[in-house]
Formats: sequence, structure tokens, C-alpha cells
Amino acid sequence: MNPTTKPEKSADDSGDNEAARAVTATAEKNDAPGPNLAKEPGETPEAGRTDGVDGDGAADDDGDDGDLLGDDLDGEYTPPPSSGLAAASAALVSLLLSLVSLIGTWSGKVISERETLVGQIDLGQTGTAEQQISEIYGDAWHAIALTNGIFAVLALIAGLVALGLPQRKSWVRPFAVAGLVLAALGLLISVGMYFDVFVSLPEPPPAQAPPAG
Repeated sequence: MNPTTKPEKSADDSGDNEAARAVTATAEKNDAPGPNLAKEPGETPEAGRTDGVDGDGAADDDGDDGDLLGDDLDGEYTPPPSSGLAAASAALVSLLLSLVSLIGTWSGKVISERETLVGQIDLGQTGTAEQQISEIYGDAWHAIALTNGIFAVLALIAGLVALGLPQRKSWVRPFAVAGLVLAALGLLISVGMYFDVFVSLPEPPPAQAPPAG
């Protein structure tokens, strides 16, 4: 009895089997689970979130808008910086008024002439020499000193206001200080004139006794 032998596979059949196995392996590899590239709402494939949106779909907020709103509600309102116009104007007014108090004004001259006229009307031709000097010249002199003193006081007030207001120009403070100094000098001169400190009123010569007849 002859032993039976297994029929050998032909070269063609083995090649077909290897090709079939290769196709099967490729199909299984493609069917294997891979990374999920589908974008879910609010996620990206790289980090699981979109620009400005976190994983829960909420937009990123760095807090700037909230801080600004909180500052407006909680903080005090900051006014815009002053232009400095008021301080500059006050400094110029102070300087001009102080000069007026030193050199005199038209209004002071008018008041002085009025006092002279009033003195002449009051005295007439019956007043003594001392009364005429006091009523006609002394009152007019004091009226001028009083008028100049008023302008000096106004110059002092304007200078102090200029120094107290916000300043944006470098020349405002020197002008205000100059106005204060000149106003103080004008006020000092006016007070001295009013109280006859610097120059006293003229005095008439003593009356001579009538000659004995």
C-alpha cells in the first residue's frame, strides 16, 4: 500500500493567500479606533477648546470689562484737567490792578475833584484857613488814597485766587506773585496817604496880632 502524500500547494495559490491576508490586515487596521477628530461644540482637536471659548462653551473673559464697570460704579468721577485759563486771567488782573493802585485812576481823580467842590460849597467864604485846607485839599487827598487802596485790595484778592487755582502755564505764578507784591506796596502807600503818615497837610501861618494903634 502506497503512502498517501498531501498535495502541494501551487505557487499561485500561496500568492493569492498572502495577498488576501494583507488585504485583511489592512482592513482591520483601518477599522481600529483612532483619535476623535470631530469637533464637538466649543472644542478644537488640539486643546479641546476654541479661541475665546473654554471647554464648557463659555467665552473667555479677562475681566477688563468688569473692571471698567466696577471702577465706574465704585470709584469717584475724575474730572478732566483744567485748562488753567482762570488762573492766568486772575494773575493778569492782579498785576494790572496793582499797577493802577500805584499810579492812580481817572475815577480817583473825579472823586477828588468832587470832594474839593463839596468843601468849597460847605465853607463858602466864612471858613478859616485850617478848615479850607482840611475840607478842600485834605478830603480830596484822602479820597484818592482810599480809591487806590480799594484797587490794591482787589489786586491782592486776585493774586491769591490765581495762586490757588490750577496752573498750566509757567508764567502764571510769577505774574501772580508780582501782582501781590505791587498790590501790597500800593496798599501801604494808600494807607500812609490816608492817615497823613508820609506827608502831612500844609498848615497856615500863624495869625499876626493887629498893630497897636
